[in-house]
Amino acid sequence: MTDDVLLTFNAGSSTLKIGVFELTAKGPENVGRGKIDFDQSPLMLRYSIGHDRYEKAIRGDSSAQFMSVISETLDHVLAHLPGKLQAVAHRVVHGGMTFQEATLLDDAAIERIETLIPLAPLHQPQALRAIRSMRTLRPEVRQAASFDTAFHSSQADVVRRLAIPRALHDDGVRRYGFHGLSYKYIAAKLREIDPEAAKSKVVACHLGSGASLCAMENGISRDTSMGFSALDGIPMATRPGWLDPGALLYLMRTGMPQAERIEDFLYHRCGLLGVSGISGDTRVLLDDERPEAAEAIDLFCLRISGEIGRLCATLGGLGAIVFTAGIGENQPQIRTRITQRLRWLGIEIDEDANMRNLSSINTASSRVKLFVIPTDEERVIAEEAVALIA
Repeated sequence: MTDDVLLTFNAGSSTLKIGVFELTAKGPENVGRGKIDFDQSPLMLRYSIGHDRYEKAIRGDSSAQFMSVISETLDHVLAHLPGKLQAVAHRVVHGGMTFQEATLLDDAAIERIETLIPLAPLHQPQALRAIRSMRTLRPEVRQAASFDTAFHSSQADVVRRLAIPRALHDDGVRRYGFHGLSYKYIAAKLREIDPEAAKSKVVACHLGSGASLCAMENGISRDTSMGFSALDGIPMATRPGWLDPGALLYLMRTGMPQAERIEDFLYHRCGLLGVSGISGDTRVLLDDERPEAAEAIDLFCLRISGEIGRLCATLGGLGAIVFTAGIGENQPQIRTRITQRLRWLGIEIDEDANMRNLSSINTASSRVKLFVIPTDEERVIAEEAVALIA
């Protein structure tokens, strides 16, 4: 045990994930994790420290009483650790054009993050609530922020450009990409597992309730499926992915003129939930025999395989595919359906390895390597914060 502790806060639109790290000579060592789901009532903090698991009721909510949530979380988690809290590191979804790497948080940085709320209206305010709560509760504790968009700042201008007037692009209306912390971790982990594959042209598939793909070359982002917002790209649990702007114009003219209603529709009522009318959870849909469930899964896999083809065009080839996040790591049926549509690329999946969720799931004769790699965004957040503080 050491005397120093670092916490990571990963604030989503409806959850708060907590990482607990001890600061050792070798770097941050993960010793615990926690989560609060704001859709539950009453709120419950579920967390583990080492092999011990805990569940505590939490007062407060995700808005006006958020500081109470943070205060109780600190009290519960830190009670199990003898060390002093040295730093808190946050995941911030959107860095805009301002933040292309992690940063220490002072008043100026927090104000700049606040100006980016219109770019991520559901996620950015949650991260800011956590940041401001910590500044009030523990002003002596240093804070850092890691940005989901930063990893993609290496992309060429033509990749990030939308076909709109140049002045709007210069004002920030462009493709940013997200899940960058996950992709940064995958790039580093792949270098450990297979250095040769890591140097090649790789498509990483972050498939969870939010989902995107990233084209990487030698671990550097070259293109991604998500664009200006986290609504873009492949279909997700409740988000539509690509959507013809004309469809939005139609909705605005025929009963949905308010921006708030359209926002709720796009973030919460589309995607797999919208297509199936049953659920946005692929586990539920795979177990459901109704044709609407099957169609939602088919659409999900079709769009992913199609996007892999597009990203191959950006990369000029393909050496490996990595599956990660909740669906990518744990649902072999989805991986099978995606790769079956990509046999024209010379992809052959080893079904035995795939069903066992092994790290390498391609056959020996496959022209493209296939990997399953669990992601760890909290570790990236912690490592970036330690580098800044050191």
